[in-house]
Amino acid sequence: MNRTQRIAALAVAALAAGLLAAGCGSDGGGSDKNVTLRVNLFGQFGYKDVYKQFEKDHPGVKIVETAEGDLGKYNTKLSQQIAANAAAGDVVAIEEGQTVNFLQSADKFVNFQDEGALDLKDSWLPWVWDKATTADGKTTIGLGTDVGGLAMCYRRDLFEKAGLPTDREEVGKLWPTWDDFVKTGEKFQAGIGDKKVHFIDAATNTYNSILMQGGDVTYFDRDDKLIVDSNPAVKNAWDEANKMIDAGLTAKLAAFSDEWNAGFKNGSFATVACPAWMTGYIKGQAGDDFTGKWDIATVPGGGGNWGGSWLAVPKNSKHAKEAVELVKYLSSKDGQLGAFKAEGRLPSLPALYDTSDLKDATNPYFNDAPVGQLFVAGAANLKPVYLGAKNVPVRDAFENVLRSVEGGQRSESDGWKAAVAAAEKAAK
Repeated sequence: MNRTQRIAALAVAALAAGLLAAGCGSDGGGSDKNVTLRVNLFGQFGYKDVYKQFEKDHPGVKIVETAEGDLGKYNTKLSQQIAANAAAGDVVAIEEGQTVNFLQSADKFVNFQDEGALDLKDSWLPWVWDKATTADGKTTIGLGTDVGGLAMCYRRDLFEKAGLPTDREEVGKLWPTWDDFVKTGEKFQAGIGDKKVHFIDAATNTYNSILMQGGDVTYFDRDDKLIVDSNPAVKNAWDEANKMIDAGLTAKLAAFSDEWNAGFKNGSFATVACPAWMTGYIKGQAGDDFTGKWDIATVPGGGGNWGGSWLAVPKNSKHAKEAVELVKYLSSKDGQLGAFKAEGRLPSLPALYDTSDLKDATNPYFNDAPVGQLFVAGAANLKPVYLGAKNVPVRDAFENVLRSVEGGQRSESDGWKAAVAAAEKAAK
């Protein structure tokens, strides 16, 4: 090879090396180098072991999770980050109340339809796919992980102390309706003999549970018109919650506050409205010392859905290709089953509902409660509730006023008027 040929050969080799390096960069096109994927979640999703398997199957990939315990803070921060095109994470969780909001910024997320997810569409409950898809059907910003389901978790030891039945089937018979639930609470308060222990954690949490049983809309209709003063489900939930306040049943603890978290250990309350994902949260807060002291019964009113999550990839992720693969895995059968086993998160994939892993599942922490029967049996029939783009600020406005009634700062009637006015202001 002469000098000219050697120079040409070196140039070709250099060009090839440059193209290879470009193909292996971290610009979202994939990487053979070490990659760190940042996953930003609210609460615990139960992915610890699932991450390990993904990392094993994808050498060079490391997953770092950040979990915010306060959902309100999480939603506010994520909304600000997405609006500002700031780094929010390679994978972010979107809570059910925020899907409509983020669909308005669909162009800031990777479209999973461009990543082969249309072939997987029929894997999820139909409404789970639809909730993360734009109205024209062309963009899907996230893949579903879990859905809520609804039951009632209760402290067996506190029920026994108050002279109430402790067997879950007998407990469920105490409260076929919410009015029966209030009557049971009055019996509990009379029998417990401790003014520091209350029947429920907070009026707001029970209010939300009742509201989510009231139909397919809450504060907004499907045209995003505010209907708080005309939707009977809102007023009914408000009235029932106030019956509990009037009966002195509530410990007045704001959900996910430090005081609420401590209440799982110190026995501040005996019952808490319990979607499937709450079981993992209770175990995490109460700790191993309370194994078997908690149990699960049917919820008054006959079921319902509270909660659900989707995983999305912001377009500004530097590792979008790997992030998309991670989301596909976390939302797959293996990923959802792992989350169910770790944190009780109810899968959104119907194909799992007939498996023994779910149908026959029990939860040792909750006195071997048959979670497969309590949550899974009705999962396929869960009905989606439409939550408007301004659902979160309106919900917060209602909850804040309800807390003021709970704390004695307002009467029930004045509180209702104030809640409607606050909702109208928040919806603007």
